[in-house]
Amino acid sequence: MNSSAIGRYADYLTRELVPFVDREFRTLASRDHRGCFGKSSGGYGAMLHGMKYASTWGAIADHSGDAYFDFVYWHDWPNTLNELAKYRARRQKPGGYDAPRAAKAAGRGLDDGRVRRFLAAVWKKPKLSMAEGHCIMNLCMAATYDPDPAAPNGFRLPFNLETGEVLPERWRQWQRHDPVRLVERYKRNLKSLRGIYIDCGWRDQFTSTTARASSRGACTRRASRTLTRNSTTIIPTSITDGRVASLSLPRAEALNQGARSLRVDICMMPA
Repeated sequence: MNSSAIGRYADYLTRELVPFVDREFRTLASRDHRGCFGKSSGGYGAMLHGMKYASTWGAIADHSGDAYFDFVYWHDWPNTLNELAKYRARRQKPGGYDAPRAAKAAGRGLDDGRVRRFLAAVWKKPKLSMAEGHCIMNLCMAATYDPDPAAPNGFRLPFNLETGEVLPERWRQWQRHDPVRLVERYKRNLKSLRGIYIDCGWRDQFTSTTARASSRGACTRRASRTLTRNSTTIIPTSITDGRVASLSLPRAEALNQGARSLRVDICMMPA
């Protein structure tokens, strides 16, 4: 994605990296012979590139990609808020607490200093805890989905740092980038793809089976309702322990036919 907070990575990939590969290597330099796939956040990137940059990619594969933000991301923010609370300017003490005043001060999604102090602290650590790692991931998501050059650190936060309440205006910025909500907008680009492959594991270390399955299911159902199957092959499946768990023979044959008719130069989106 392009973001003023972290850089124009979509432009780097489509305008610099792909032309470089086509120039330096013996490729079939057209989108019909080029595919994009990734895992986790890379799966999200593959979905997004299939929607927004269909002139570059002819097919996409999404392995456990982030989608359905209301379910996948929302539940992790309380842990992030707890981690950031350790870096408040003043630690909370027993006694009176002016909650309305504190909520108003943190109600615009701006860092009050605790994000900056957290980042400075973890930068010096040789190894992060699981909570710290998840906190950094959520802050990176905020920098990606809601950048603001005028805000501290260059981005805004979707939850009130003091009360934990969601900030509707800020959360809507996240929802604008949710693949489940983008299918209808980019259905023409998706229909132009030769193949769309979506899968996820039964479980992983980051979230529950329900969250992963719901995000995959929501995206697949939305895509299936929106796209005509005679123009685009949609192959939803699941993988567990490195093996395909639910890929029927007709779908497998469709995948094989696609592999024979589509020579793919792979670009791996990192997780």
